[in-house]
Amino acid sequence: MENILVAGANGTTGKKIVNLLKESQYFNPIAMVRKEEQKAYFEAKKVETVLGDLEQDVSEVFNTSSKIDKVLFAAGSGGKKVVEVDQEGAKRLIDASNKNKVRKFVMLSSMGADSPEKAEQLQEYLKAKHNADEYLKSSGLTYAIVRPGSLTNNELTNTIELEEKLNKSGEISRNDVAQTLVRTLNDDVANNATFEIIKGNTAIGEALNKVSSIKA
Repeated sequence: MENILVAGANGTTGKKIVNLLKESQYFNPIAMVRKEEQKAYFEAKKVETVLGDLEQDVSEVFNTSSKIDKVLFAAGSGGKKVVEVDQEGAKRLIDASNKNKVRKFVMLSSMGADSPEKAEQLQEYLKAKHNADEYLKSSGLTYAIVRPGSLTNNELTNTIELEEKLNKSGEISRNDVAQTLVRTLNDDVANNATFEIIKGNTAIGEALNKVSSIKA
């Protein structure tokens, strides 16, 4: 099984990702959390945890009992420290992943991060996500950048609409985003690709099959 470091594991989407990885026959989650008291939730589920603050040096998070094979970045500042966390924190983790020869880095980004200057809202946040995405693309790591529309707490549908650029806004459930991110961790899915997702009628696996032709 491959060991997956989940940055932002304690977030709403992060917890869904960790649960999916825990149920998977291919992946073993390692939850990266910022505070000691956040460990208990994951340890109760027998999930290995590591302490790491994205505003600080994060190289220590790779000193785990299990070698980290891949990284899934699902962390977010909630709009409070977008440069420190969403941008510079992501860069720190990308650099540390490179040093530790991580085989794939999956980034949870946001629709609109390709052209933040056009956004009417959240421009600072989208600019930070844009800068982090561009840094990842130029890092030399194998990557996938997933840009969902507005997140909801709706039920899992296991279907999405996916394009390199959708040219329309939309929403998608955190459950479907988590499912998409976990599937994107596979070696043969969405390598060095950037794509947008919203709710739709195409099975997630089928939608991801066409991503191999998307190179952004």
